[in-house]
Amino acid sequence: MKELIGEFLGTLLLVLLGNGVVAGVVLNKTKNQNAGWIVIATGWGLAVAIAAFVAGNLGPAHFNPAFTLAMAMTGKLAWSSLVPYIIAQFLGAMVGMVLVYLMYKPHYEATEDPASILGTFSTGPAIRDTTSNLLSEIFGTFVLVLALIAFGKYDMPAGLSTFAVAALIISIGLSLGGTTGYALNPARDLGPRLVHQFLPITHKGDSDWSYAWIPVVGPVIGAVLAVLVSNAIF
Repeated sequence: MKELIGEFLGTLLLVLLGNGVVAGVVLNKTKNQNAGWIVIATGWGLAVAIAAFVAGNLGPAHFNPAFTLAMAMTGKLAWSSLVPYIIAQFLGAMVGMVLVYLMYKPHYEATEDPASILGTFSTGPAIRDTTSNLLSEIFGTFVLVLALIAFGKYDMPAGLSTFAVAALIISIGLSLGGTTGYALNPARDLGPRLVHQFLPITHKGDSDWSYAWIPVVGPVIGAVLAVLVSNAIF
């Protein structure tokens, strides 16, 4: 139960701070409106670190169903824990997104562009191309999971390893995130997208369900490939 609380709380903080920085940059009349992609990428990296510091004493701090699957494949997590972890992660992501909405509610009401509103909840392609978009999520998650497995081979102090993960997220965001917004995480994308579907936001538009499978399937494929490669080289 403590581990599940950790996954719920950590994913909640991840989305609250991660989508919170997106909301601050994208929504109208915020003090950091138009601060740019570097701010978003840095905010997401720090969100991962802060979530890990808070929840790391409760459990392994995955916050990501694709990474949880990878850990089950490597034998570092019991398969029986896979579904409970994923449920906790999705619930945390959804609650975290509701908190972002409550925080920024007046700014959602002041924003008329549906794409901007949806962008604070979930990812979307800069250029809509199914193959390219899927590959972007596969590549990004492959780098994420392969690097996380590699980090585990080093004897780093806990605090240093957490900041290394933050640097990894920032690097992926800056280098590979400009195509699809680098979901890398089915819970981080699909959970808030479900919240977007049901919240009564003026001007919100639809939740782009035709695209929603890509940030779910892509990260899963990328995570599986990373495990296969890591098994072959480490």
